[in-house]
Amino acid sequence: MGFRVLPSGALTLDNIKVPACLIGEEGDLKTTSLTIDGGRITEGEGQHVDMGGAICLPSFVDMHTHLDKGHIWARSPNPDGTFMGALQTVGADRVANWSAADVAARMDFALRCAYAHGTRAVRTHIDSLPPQAGISFPVFREMRDRWAGKVDLQGSCLVAIDRVDRTGDFAGIADIVAESGGVLGAVLYPVPDLKERLLDFFHYAAQHRLDVDFHVDETHDTASDTLMSVAETVLEIGWDRPVTVGHCCSISMMEADRAAAIIDTVASAGLNVVSLPMCNLYLQDRSANRTPRWRGITMVHEMKAAGINVSFASDNTRDPFYAYGDLDMVEVMREATRIGHLDHTGSDWVKAFTVNPAHACGFDAPSLAPGSSADLTLFKARSWTEFFARPQSDRIVIRDGVPIDRTLPDYSELDHLMS
Repeated sequence: MGFRVLPSGALTLDNIKVPACLIGEEGDLKTTSLTIDGGRITEGEGQHVDMGGAICLPSFVDMHTHLDKGHIWARSPNPDGTFMGALQTVGADRVANWSAADVAARMDFALRCAYAHGTRAVRTHIDSLPPQAGISFPVFREMRDRWAGKVDLQGSCLVAIDRVDRTGDFAGIADIVAESGGVLGAVLYPVPDLKERLLDFFHYAAQHRLDVDFHVDETHDTASDTLMSVAETVLEIGWDRPVTVGHCCSISMMEADRAAAIIDTVASAGLNVVSLPMCNLYLQDRSANRTPRWRGITMVHEMKAAGINVSFASDNTRDPFYAYGDLDMVEVMREATRIGHLDHTGSDWVKAFTVNPAHACGFDAPSLAPGSSADLTLFKARSWTEFFARPQSDRIVIRDGVPIDRTLPDYSELDHLMS
């Protein structure tokens, strides 16, 4: 079997398994052949290699991350594992430590991890409370240039919605985002004047023709229904650019009729939903010396059934909002499948880690079609049960038709930042 070492030149990978939904067919995994030549998938033939039934997937898209927060746990751990503990700890660390050099080192470390694991595109949220936007967005632009051709990078500002109006500093933040070719973002809370602030937010998004990305309802409190407010506002103003909403936790705790009404409105508004299962499992329903009662994730099955574009993503990595993670979308797939019971519920959930997030963000969609760039990940696993049973640490990541060096950066590289 040719799994561990692939010869150079034009190759035809025989006896591989690919998700039927990614090649326009019905069913689950399909056994086929795939030819790579000149960095692209082609319809010709090359040197034949029997892959022994190995699963082949296109590159991953990780549409909700926080590269600017990542890997600060060693110097700023969450004191109690709660959302408020995370919020306060990150705020203090940002003020004390987030210089351009600090943010750049941690961003680059995180991107090297994502690349080694097989991710081709990343959207990161960027804390933008002044003066941080003026520090972090230039770093984002530098990283986007540095990683061009390896990882496509998007940046979305992140501010609390109560900072958004037409008289404060949000106008300047929107200018920075526009100058950076970014995405306009905010964290939503059920503040009394939410509607007015959303209208102000969309005013700046329209002024700069920016896509938007919200954190919504990251709580178990059923009184928090900002997801509905976003959907209603989008419909009211006739917004015509992509809108992403992340987390959407509280809807899972609502009465069925109310949740269904929100889902219908979200579908009518054409919102893209991204669930962050690992971070939400970590933070939600946490209380000292009490066993959590729910899993924290949103209603992905019901949303998908309603025709909503549903994706999953990594969210935070080794920071106070999530103590673990490595921007490995295989880990996200494995945990989302277990936490959200994605197994036994259709054979196309793989799109939620590849095609769906690309569509939501406007990235080039990962593809196995002839003519596409040969950006693939090969797994020795021959079935989904083998795939999800192990971390797949021996995967082969192929970029432009060539296997990459998958050596992960050592955590000790960041030691000088943690004192």
